[in-house]
Amino acid sequence: MDRQSFFSSIHKNLIVSCQALEHEPLHSSYIMAKMAKAAKEGGAVAIRSNSAVDVAAIKEETGLPVIGLVKRDYPDSEIFITATLKEVKELLEVEPAVIAMDATIRKRPNGETLKDLVQFIHEQSDTLVMADIATIKDAEYAIECGVDMISTTLSGYTADSPKLDGPDFDLVEQLCKTSPIPIIGEGRINTPEQARKMLELGAWSIVVGSAISRPQLITKSFAEGINAK
Repeated sequence: MDRQSFFSSIHKNLIVSCQALEHEPLHSSYIMAKMAKAAKEGGAVAIRSNSAVDVAAIKEETGLPVIGLVKRDYPDSEIFITATLKEVKELLEVEPAVIAMDATIRKRPNGETLKDLVQFIHEQSDTLVMADIATIKDAEYAIECGVDMISTTLSGYTADSPKLDGPDFDLVEQLCKTSPIPIIGEGRINTPEQARKMLELGAWSIVVGSAISRPQLITKSFAEGINAK
């Protein structure tokens, strides 16, 4: 899928994040592929997925464009979403439509830089780059590094971003007014109303994850809700 086709397909539509880490009950490329298929049947136009094996399985199962990433911890950096060239190369092997990576201003592992990784991806393939950011400053840095789109994934998860119970609507609104590239609303979107508000603020598309594809967290919200005093 070329750049124009991808952006056209996701415009004002829903992307679903189907991820399960190793310690979670649904950790399995087979299960994530089926979860993605269910999301497609519900109206998702693209899937965000963690690990090369899950990306490959979801592509085969759904035929949808996949935004791939690899979560991996490194001792010399707080960055863990597609942090280094190693993860980039793993993903390029399975040809996702997009590679998502932490694009915050924080130090990357091994002394690598965001600009070099973005350049490598663009030189090696037609794969687009999604910059996961937490602040306006992160977004400005990511744009300078040549990314293709920005997602507000990390707002609330870095020391310099606000800790909110819900989505960071203010960040999305500010970015949509100034960014020369598409803004994807993501992070703690728990209701259809919140998703629609993101689009009304100018988001090109929205990503919903836990509220759709992590049943243990959905169940917890109900359990806590009925027991709240």
